[in-house]
Amino acid sequence: MLKYVIKRIALMLVTFLIIISICFVLIKLVPVSEGQNIFLNEIEKAKREALGYNKPIIVQLGIYLRNLFFHMDMGVSWKMQRMVNVSEMIGSKLPPTILLNLYSLLISIPIGIALGVFAALKKNKWQDHVISTLVILFVSVPSFVYAFILQLFLGHKWKLFPLITASLADAGGWLTWKMFYSMVLPIMALAFGTIAGLTRFTRAELTETLTSDYMLLARTKGLTKSQAVVHHALKNAMVPILPSIIASFISIMSGSLIIEGIFAVPGVGSLYITSVNQLDYDVFMGCNVFYVFIGLAAGIVVDLSYGFIDPRIRMGASK
Repeated sequence: MLKYVIKRIALMLVTFLIIISICFVLIKLVPVSEGQNIFLNEIEKAKREALGYNKPIIVQLGIYLRNLFFHMDMGVSWKMQRMVNVSEMIGSKLPPTILLNLYSLLISIPIGIALGVFAALKKNKWQDHVISTLVILFVSVPSFVYAFILQLFLGHKWKLFPLITASLADAGGWLTWKMFYSMVLPIMALAFGTIAGLTRFTRAELTETLTSDYMLLARTKGLTKSQAVVHHALKNAMVPILPSIIASFISIMSGSLIIEGIFAVPGVGSLYITSVNQLDYDVFMGCNVFYVFIGLAAGIVVDLSYGFIDPRIRMGASK
C-alpha cells in the first residue's frame, strides 16, 4: 500500500509539472501591450526582473517553478491588485468557493442517494422510468444552462431569490442566513447535475447488489425486504458510491468556476476568469495551481478511499 501511495504521488507530481508548464507557456505567448510598463515604479521593476520577465519563456518557467516548490511563492498581481501576493488573493476568495461547493454537495448527496435507492427498488416500473428520464436530462445539460433558467424564473420573474450573491459587508458574514439565501440559486444550479450523477450511480450499483446470491440468502434467513436492503444491499453498494462522492466534489469545484461568474460569487472561479480577461499572469497561474492540485490530489484520495471503506481492497497488494 505504501509503495502504491508513493508511486501515485510521484505520478501526480509529474502530471502537475506537465500541466502547469503547458499553462505557463500558453499564457506567456498571449501578446500584451508593453505600454503599461512605463508606469512601473522601481520596486515593481525589480520584482519583474527577479521573475525573469525580460528573459526567454523557458527561463521564466524555471524561475516560477523554483519559487513555487522551494519558496511557496506564486508571485504577485500586476493588474488586479498591484503587488499583492497571489496566495493572499486566493486565500481571501476561498471561503465563498468552499461554502458554495459544500452547500451544493450537502444537498446533493442525500437527495441523489435517496432517488437512486428508490429507483432501484422500483426497477422497470413507471417511477424508475420517470427518474431515469430526468437523470438523463439533468446529466446532459451543463450547469450554466440551469443557472440562466433559475435566474430567469426564480430570480427575475417570480422574485423568490436574489439574482446575484450578496456581498460580505451586506450579508454580515459568510455563515449568515442572508448569505446562504443569496446563494440558493447557484447552489441549485450546481446541485442538479450532481444529484443526477449520484442517482444514476446509486441505482446501477444497488440494482446489481439486489440480484446477488447473498441477498437471496438474507431473505431466506427471515429478513424482511427493507432489512435486507438496509443491512446488506445498501451497505455493499456504498463501497463504490462513497468514493464517487469525493469525485463529485471535484466536479462541482470545476463547474462552480462558471457559476461564480454568472451569480457574481466573489470566489476563486471569478478570480480565475478576471485574471484571464486582464492577462494577470501570476494570478492566472496561481488559480491553475489551485485547481490542478485539488484535482490530482482528489484522484489519489478517491483511489485510497476504496481500501479504507472495504478492507478487502488493497492497492498494490501482492497477488
